[in-house]
Amino acid sequence: MLTETPRTLVAHRYVAIGGRGPEDVVADARGRVLTGVEDGRILRLDRLTDPAGVRVEVLAETGGRPLGLELLTEDSLLVCDAERGLLRVDLTDGTVRILADSVAGERLRFCSNAVALSDGSVCFTVSSRRYPLRHWIGDIAEHTGTGRLLRLAPGSERPEVLLEGLQFANGLVASGDESFLVVAETGACRLTRFWLTGPRAGRSEPFAENLPGMPDNLWRGAPDGPLWVALAGPRVPPLELLHKGAPAVRRAAARLAVRVPFRPTGTIGALAFDDTGARLHHLTARHSRFRMVTSVCEAAGHLVLGSIREPGVALCELPSLK
Repeated sequence: MLTETPRTLVAHRYVAIGGRGPEDVVADARGRVLTGVEDGRILRLDRLTDPAGVRVEVLAETGGRPLGLELLTEDSLLVCDAERGLLRVDLTDGTVRILADSVAGERLRFCSNAVALSDGSVCFTVSSRRYPLRHWIGDIAEHTGTGRLLRLAPGSERPEVLLEGLQFANGLVASGDESFLVVAETGACRLTRFWLTGPRAGRSEPFAENLPGMPDNLWRGAPDGPLWVALAGPRVPPLELLHKGAPAVRRAAARLAVRVPFRPTGTIGALAFDDTGARLHHLTARHSRFRMVTSVCEAAGHLVLGSIREPGVALCELPSLK
């Protein structure tokens, strides 16, 4: 295991993709990267390291704002769409099917990230029950704790609530043996474990706390691979102080926050953990021109970074375990 000392996140190349806001990036078995951009398109990026230019293929259009992605097969993709809910996309013909757009009669306002389990069920997160994507900063400021972890059973159209009270539930990944899920709580700078099997099934506990930044999407390429965590921004002491304030103070701050243009800092980062919660990597960069990193995956021999704001992706040096 590596030390806690952070190492520099070294960017080799920035790649424009013809769309803004590749919020989540996931790699397929052939090393291609899939992502969704703000105009609703699902893109597949190939030849990312080719000096002659990346190949960008449009696979589908969701009609909303795609966020978290999860490959089911080479030709099938789960999409968490912030406007339309949980979707399944056929990558051969672009057909989009809604799997769930409400829970217990309440519309899914802010579907964020999903993971498919081997039993055919799909677990996914909802970041906020009060704020839509365009006002995400309001939820972070108010610290609503209305995030949820949901499960859609095979063949069902009605999700069940596994866990609620989460602080801006975001990225989601399963352990290698699928005994538990790890969910990112962006608003609390922590990762939370939810047990699926065993004597603690149905219970939650901290997986990693006091992270050096705000976690966003999670990704792992193989059951025995590292769990990668994108850090969308550094910790903000005044914000953490606000979170200790009275609800009325936080609501007032949220009303102001959604009216002021958000300017992300140049501090970005990524973490990697194993299933015991041991930290394997801590990568960080200051004064980066690629800002607000919301996702990270391994592809083409690099770490590929996505961002909800940038017009492309970044290719960074892939660290070793030595």
